[in-house]
Amino acid sequence: MSADIRLPPAAAASAADASGAAAPLVDPFGRRITYLRVSVTDRCDLRCVYCMAEDMTFLPKAEVLTLEELDRLCGAFIRLGVEKIRLTGGEPLVRKNVISLVRALGARLGAGGLRELTVTTNGTQLARLADGLRAAGVRRINVSLDTLDPAKFTAITRWGRIEQTLDGIFAARAAGLAVKINAVALKGVNEDEFDRMIAWCGEHGFDLCLIETMPLGEISGDRTEQYLPLSLVRARLRQRWTLEETDYRTGGPARYYVVRETGRRIGFITPLTHNFCESCNRVRLTCTGTLYMCLGQEDAADLRRPLRDPGTDEAGLEAAIREAIARKPRGHDFVIDRRHRRPALARHMSVTGG
Repeated sequence: MSADIRLPPAAAASAADASGAAAPLVDPFGRRITYLRVSVTDRCDLRCVYCMAEDMTFLPKAEVLTLEELDRLCGAFIRLGVEKIRLTGGEPLVRKNVISLVRALGARLGAGGLRELTVTTNGTQLARLADGLRAAGVRRINVSLDTLDPAKFTAITRWGRIEQTLDGIFAARAAGLAVKINAVALKGVNEDEFDRMIAWCGEHGFDLCLIETMPLGEISGDRTEQYLPLSLVRARLRQRWTLEETDYRTGGPARYYVVRETGRRIGFITPLTHNFCESCNRVRLTCTGTLYMCLGQEDAADLRRPLRDPGTDEAGLEAAIREAIARKPRGHDFVIDRRHRRPALARHMSVTGG
């Protein structure tokens, strides 16, 4: 694969001609779709207990879109009004030459194109890629870090070393990237660490976002034991910290507060204790070209077929996207099934990238 992605002339011309002219993507409930999460790979170099089984079977290469194909699909979404793209995985930065895709999408930043390009990562590859991400146009990243305890980190990730992730986080900060720490709240695992994490983030200038565990995919653990409602966590935090409400939003589902004592923000993503669907503006594209209109529903659209059909032009690709958005549901049906102890959906989080 070449060092950089180049759009074919017809696609480049279509993007230029249609800039700003296409009607925006609006779902059946009047919500404008402006945010696309793109899983560039289902592979990861960690095996977090709430996300993956330890012995995962990954997709064959033929089913995975090339970086050029991913860029072409993203270009169609941008022409239809998507303003923010987040690259996810699996772990996006383990994909070979992924920085080529980041540069191609970064070139679409600006008037009539993207407003923001971001990445969610486990941090293991940031020490070598942070400068490249910044040069390509990324300005902020989310890093998954569920604990500051080295032993707990290895237990949660199964294979990981916290030093590698911390080195990546500080390399990102040194490169000029704003860092937000994402932590999944796990009952009996890290619930005693949130005060420490708030203080640590405040010390180093990071925002923090706590996330309820989501019932996706068969794992070796029991999610009824993992689940920790963030309403309880927030009440506990208020015993020590002053959480001031704010209207700050990043385009995702988190609700943010300012921690007065540190001056940094803390967000809460609560798919179970508070359904966040009413204002959903996002869809999720997998590395196979499958578009999930809702994280918590099985319905999906196959965009790989029209993408790889030589008879599909840019207008045809956009029509396929519009048809999919017309099926976007009102919301998800997440629930922790305590009776049968099974996930709400069979697919793993790594398939759709969260």
